[in-house]
Amino acid sequence: MGKEGELTQRGQGILLAKEAYAVQGAIFEVYRTMGSGFLEAVYQECLEQELALRGIPFQSQVELDLVYKEVPLRQTYRADLVCYSSILVELKACRTFDPSHRAQVINYLRATGLHLGLLVNFWSVPKVTIERLVL
Repeated sequence: MGKEGELTQRGQGILLAKEAYAVQGAIFEVYRTMGSGFLEAVYQECLEQELALRGIPFQSQVELDLVYKEVPLRQTYRADLVCYSSILVELKACRTFDPSHRAQVINYLRATGLHLGLLVNFWSVPKVTIERLVL
């Protein structure tokens, strides 16, 4: 993983740049409207509304099946959002990200076979924090 400007896929530029930009625009609008301090579930609902308003395709609370040595597990993960069927979006409402938040997104990417995750913290001040994570 590198810095956002360094993230490439086979030398083609930033992975899913146009789609990620559209999703980030919706995230910024939710933060501009709601500010900081709500629970994650509030931001999830607002972001779902904003994505729908912008015509961005998404799935909410996506259940991810897990496999161990080709055997399906009973345990599952639940991703907050998957946009454009290719961008995993994990929402947080916490003071700051910690390594477990990044690990969670990386694990979700591995479980789904997706390559781009956006880790979002709505409690950041003075603006929302978005980290791009590429697998």
